[in-house]
Amino acid sequence: MSDQVKELDEQPGDASERAAYQLERKKVAAILYAVDIEDRDKLIELMEPLHPADIADLLEQINAFDRSRLIRLYDLEFDGEILSELDESIREEVISVLTPQVLSDAVRDLDSDDVVDLIEDLEGAQQEQILDALEDSDRAAVEQALSWPEYSAGRLMQREVVMAPQHWNVGQAIDHLRATPEDDLPDQFYHIVMVDPRLHPVGNVTLGKLMRSKRDTRLTDILEETFQIIPADQDEGEVAYAFNQYHLISAPVVDGEGRLIGVITIDDAMVVLDEEHEEDILRLAGVGEGSLSDRVIGTTKQRLPWLAVNLITSIAASMVIAQFEMAIAQIVALAVLMPIVASMGGNAGTQSLTVAVRAIATKDLTGSNIWRVIRRECLVGLINGVIFAVVMGVVGVIWFGSPALGYVIAAAMVVNMVVAGLAGTGIPIVLERIGVDPALASGAFVTTVTDVVGFFAFLGLAAAVLL
Repeated sequence: MSDQVKELDEQPGDASERAAYQLERKKVAAILYAVDIEDRDKLIELMEPLHPADIADLLEQINAFDRSRLIRLYDLEFDGEILSELDESIREEVISVLTPQVLSDAVRDLDSDDVVDLIEDLEGAQQEQILDALEDSDRAAVEQALSWPEYSAGRLMQREVVMAPQHWNVGQAIDHLRATPEDDLPDQFYHIVMVDPRLHPVGNVTLGKLMRSKRDTRLTDILEETFQIIPADQDEGEVAYAFNQYHLISAPVVDGEGRLIGVITIDDAMVVLDEEHEEDILRLAGVGEGSLSDRVIGTTKQRLPWLAVNLITSIAASMVIAQFEMAIAQIVALAVLMPIVASMGGNAGTQSLTVAVRAIATKDLTGSNIWRVIRRECLVGLINGVIFAVVMGVVGVIWFGSPALGYVIAAAMVVNMVVAGLAGTGIPIVLERIGVDPALASGAFVTTVTDVVGFFAFLGLAAAVLL
């Protein structure tokens, strides 16, 4: 049995969490044991209850050797939904293991938007392998979607759309749906899109209203109130924002002439929103867009640049300290206390930075409220600074028996906490205005500002007051 299962340690948590963990651990162990003894029937029995997303998680958690053996043994049971749920970092590896027949059967069951998402990051040979597995009409739809810019609505949309002309009534729409072959309808859809004679979308009819209304009711009488049209070249981040802002379930996508060419559904929009949130969190920590499945070299390359930037900013802070060597040599307490000032400022700056970056991403921080938010963060920094200044002032007096030292660290704490609030809010705003991703670049700059200001304020005041 795979060593990786044996190496799993007991996980913390309450009794129910531990029980669930043990159950999951036993399930993984049983699956890998079936792979070890090459018992295909047992493997299928164990995998059959699992959702494609759970199977994708399983493939991501086990090592490459076991992953390859499992896929080959699972063979024709492999579902295309598993590919669409897989992390991009191992998707190519999994596709290379699948036989052409299994891959063909898997991708034929996917909607066009899932196929586009599947192949857009693959190498040319693997892209062609998947395209060859599609029917001619499906291949044309996927290739047309790939012609749109990356991260655009055209890439996100699915080509399968249920539409109806403006003059239809409920009975005609229902008869049309029943007469349409199942393969020509999306696997899941929530609206019928109303179009004019030039295929311009003019409204949505929800399936719920359609089924509740009498057959002779005109579709135009039961149109949904909220209706948004998405240009095909619109950034997918803007699309996700629109879905979240206006509580959309689906929205039609139009080309440059306003003609209906596809539809985006809420599941795809929420995936984008989730990816944007995850990306912001990772970038705030300077780790790029990596995942647990990335290789060592790739992860190193992602993290190295921002560690280098951090080194440079740390040198800048050290240069400030070097200007006060004499003061530190004469008053050793300064060396003990100065990291506290810089650390408190750094933490306060990170708090303001996180709030500002999130507000920029959700468009809550705009030109109309920038100064109000900056004032709020500075006041919060001032109040927190005063509170901790009193604490550190008392500590300075008790610890080192010097009231003057207590006053110095208290004043420096106030200054740095106010600057932290200003920098944490102002720097991401400035970076966003000049076209730099604030989530990616703000952290290093905010840390530099709080370190430099903290050291300079504390050591400068100490040199002026205590020497």
